[in-house]
Amino acid sequence: MVAFGKYLQRKQIEEWRGYYINYKLMKKKVKQYAEQIRGGSQHPRHVLKDFSRMLDTQIEKTVLFMLEQQGLLSGRLATLRETHDAILEQPDISKIVELRESYRDVGRDLLQLLVFVELNAIGLRKILKKFDKRFGYRFADYYVKTRANHPYSQLQQVFKHVGVGAVVGAISRNLHELQENEGSFYSIYDQPVLPLQDPVVEAIKTAVDKLTHSTNFLNFLAQHALIMQDDLQTPSEDTIDERAYHFNSLLLNLGNTFLYMVNTYIIVPTADDYSMSLGAAATVCGVVIGSMAVAQVFSSVYFSAWSNKSYFKPLVFSSIALFIGNLMYALAYDANSIALLLLGRLCCGLGSARAVNRRYISDCVPLRIRMQASAGFVSASALGMACGPALAGLLQVKFKIFKLTFNQSTLPGWVMAVAWLFYLVWLCISFREPLRDTEEEEEEERNNPNETTSMTDREENSRVEEGLRKPLLITSGLKPEDEEECDESEESPEDSRRPANSFGDAYRLLTPSVKVQLLIYFMLKYAMEILLSESSVITSYYFSWTTSSVAIFLACLGLTVLPINILVGSYISNMFEDRQILLTSEIIVFIGILFSFNLFVPYTVPQYVISGLVMFVAAEVLEGVNLSLLSRVMSSRLSKGTYNGGLLSTEAGTLARVVADATITLGGYLGRGHLLNATLLPSLVICIASIVATCCTYNSLY
Repeated sequence: MVAFGKYLQRKQIEEWRGYYINYKLMKKKVKQYAEQIRGGSQHPRHVLKDFSRMLDTQIEKTVLFMLEQQGLLSGRLATLRETHDAILEQPDISKIVELRESYRDVGRDLLQLLVFVELNAIGLRKILKKFDKRFGYRFADYYVKTRANHPYSQLQQVFKHVGVGAVVGAISRNLHELQENEGSFYSIYDQPVLPLQDPVVEAIKTAVDKLTHSTNFLNFLAQHALIMQDDLQTPSEDTIDERAYHFNSLLLNLGNTFLYMVNTYIIVPTADDYSMSLGAAATVCGVVIGSMAVAQVFSSVYFSAWSNKSYFKPLVFSSIALFIGNLMYALAYDANSIALLLLGRLCCGLGSARAVNRRYISDCVPLRIRMQASAGFVSASALGMACGPALAGLLQVKFKIFKLTFNQSTLPGWVMAVAWLFYLVWLCISFREPLRDTEEEEEEERNNPNETTSMTDREENSRVEEGLRKPLLITSGLKPEDEEECDESEESPEDSRRPANSFGDAYRLLTPSVKVQLLIYFMLKYAMEILLSESSVITSYYFSWTTSSVAIFLACLGLTVLPINILVGSYISNMFEDRQILLTSEIIVFIGILFSFNLFVPYTVPQYVISGLVMFVAAEVLEGVNLSLLSRVMSSRLSKGTYNGGLLSTEAGTLARVVADATITLGGYLGRGHLLNATLLPSLVICIASIVATCCTYNSLY
């Protein structure tokens, strides 16, 4: 934050004050360097060398103290181990309770040490960014790379924190042994996932996770969801989360996500047949599919704003809009009205509550399970994307009830209308509206009228927890923020955390690298929408595929999403930098698009399927890595409010879908024989533009 110097002073442990980085000294040095370079008394190269030496000294001081404290903790654990062995020989309940509390005390001291490391890492991030802003260099990039990758680097000690892992293991194992497990011969090593962990151990694990720069599958999926988090979330906000959290309400939000994705893709295999049955051209399927995305461009904004006041009412409105929209879609066949068909899809798009679903996870799910909830959001979307076409393939029947026709074109509308009706009933019965900040404060005052807590006590109680949610230098240190950091007195902390109030404000907070990543997101969504939306038209023209064949093809594409995310999140992202995966995926998307063209040889099923699969899989990898980067480098001011980072990415993706579906419809005027190449050409151009933009900003991507 802007007032980090004062923040650091306030959060420092008094006994350790001499071992924190000297943020004020380094800030003064940066100002002196600027004056010396301006006056010509100092060469920039000498400034870089002198500043590097100062940073090395500060980091060495901090790391050596951290290692010293780890040694002290290890010594205390060794002493406790001797007591532990003696108690096991002659069990005494009172001594066991006392010993467990001693282990917890070591755990609490370890938490303080982790907070110490975190505060120093944030200070280094701030001063590196301040230096870059003053002189226009990319010194932060150079410094972190050279120090983090060198075998003798002090930063390596922080990143790997092997000693911390050993201390955590000792505390966890001994506390587990001291629990009432008579007759059990199992240790923590025989049970990798323990159902009940000591709160101190859980807190330590949370802190260590934040100090680990690794992208496992769950973390990768969570970043894929782009659930933005505030950079400096307070413990009191986490308490609000705990009370606001309601498991059934989270399930309802994930259910809304799943049903909406099913609703989006269930019509894709039959949209061209439905259009032709109403007297329109097959390529009008682009308008039919895209009309939902057009409405979503507007619905995302008002749903995001509505979620500032309520979550229940937007979800109710979403369910009703989707119920009515699907009814209109189904009735359009008997009414022989293409207008009613399009109105139904528009109405469905107006019910897109994905902004509410994201916001609920961000604001109402506790930090301890927010990663899982975010991963659930992505999984629900992927499952819905696969189930939609698969369900359409099963609805290959035709019958009439009274004057209503039920066939492969109308059944998707009827099925989804019934699904949304059941969802609405479940929503009204099970959803619990979370309390807002003011409501919680009033309730606390009513329940505890005489309870007062001094500011000193609050700081003491929260010191262990404060800062554990902030990213480490290697991630958050490279995160562009919006506020000016040249002088701590320029802007109050409240202003620096104020959310954007319009798309204009949000746009001004975007750095060039973030804009490039949004362009990449637009490109991949455009390419994927072209492939999916025109699949029924292309395959029926070239290969005479039936609706069932198209449905199977699309379902298979959707089923690749989670396995690909597992592969990238668990393995590939641990072997390569995100920016390397990003650029490679863009090139593979380019190759997939290129080989999809029908140019010189008769178009074959293997060419279409293989090129489409290559492009789709590469786009999925690209989406995950791109959103992972976005979640780290977007301004913290875009973590809350109506115009948040999630909304911006949603709008970029939705606009891409709208443009792609419009391209399909316009390409239809050239004839079905020219549709494929006409729609692939813009995809190729946008892909080339994104690759060029990525290369130009490659050094600023982390």
